[in-house]
Amino acid sequence: MKPALDVVIPAVTFLLMAVVGLDLTPADFDRVRRRPGTVVAGLLGPLLLLPPVALALIHWLRPAPEIQAGLLLIVSCPVGGISNTYSYLARASTALSVTLTAISCLAAVVTMPLLTRFFALALHRPFGASVPVGLLMGQLLVMLVAPVGLGMIVRRRAPAFARRHELRLRLAALGALAALLLFVVAHESRRFAADVAATAPLAAALVLTAMLAGLLVGRLLRAGPQDCFTLAVEFSTRNVAIATAIAITLLGQVRFAVFATTYFLIEAPLMLVAIAVFRRITARHTMAARPG
Repeated sequence: MKPALDVVIPAVTFLLMAVVGLDLTPADFDRVRRRPGTVVAGLLGPLLLLPPVALALIHWLRPAPEIQAGLLLIVSCPVGGISNTYSYLARASTALSVTLTAISCLAAVVTMPLLTRFFALALHRPFGASVPVGLLMGQLLVMLVAPVGLGMIVRRRAPAFARRHELRLRLAALGALAALLLFVVAHESRRFAADVAATAPLAAALVLTAMLAGLLVGRLLRAGPQDCFTLAVEFSTRNVAIATAIAITLLGQVRFAVFATTYFLIEAPLMLVAIAVFRRITARHTMAARPG
């Protein structure tokens, strides 16, 4: 089974990141210059705020070691590509979401090794397993930089093809991710059922705390409602595909992916509720602003 996973998991991740690349144009990166404060806060905020939150949750809740490893792995990962979909559905700042997601993914080759090293020092023990930084960086380059670049090239050189097939590719990528998550649940069904009482509250606490942190950062920046909601999404949406890929193919620990699966299963409904509430609030404000 594992040899097949060594091929399937990176392939799914490559597809997900290529679809993210289809959303990008050079103009998207121009927003970095026009909105530097929001972009920098959106990039540095999760790196600075989420690790202490994760360590505090571990200290207070004392989960099992494999759940701790899964939690820290999720926090170490870049923003998930599905965050762009959340921002789009909420009618928030989708362009900001795409920009933050792309840069976060590209920066992951540096930030992930740094965060895993930080966690090892903070906990005074290895991070779940001995992480070969060189191999990790190489895999992240292959699974992040190359597919995102490929997606951008396709969009630039074949824009009609990108527009025509982007939705299908996005649905295929999300379907592949769902199949991957279902595999992890099935493969680790006993452990998943045994640990759900511990993992679900932990995942919900992390999602909600991260969303609140993103909203507070947006407020401090005096950003508009759309930007604030997007920052909340970007803070809380972690790249489950990357976490699962690293857990299974690099660390060889399917059990580390159990928390990543739980996180996504908790994150998605919470995000949908937040999207519904945000759209209702913005609709009310829009109606109130109309004359007469």
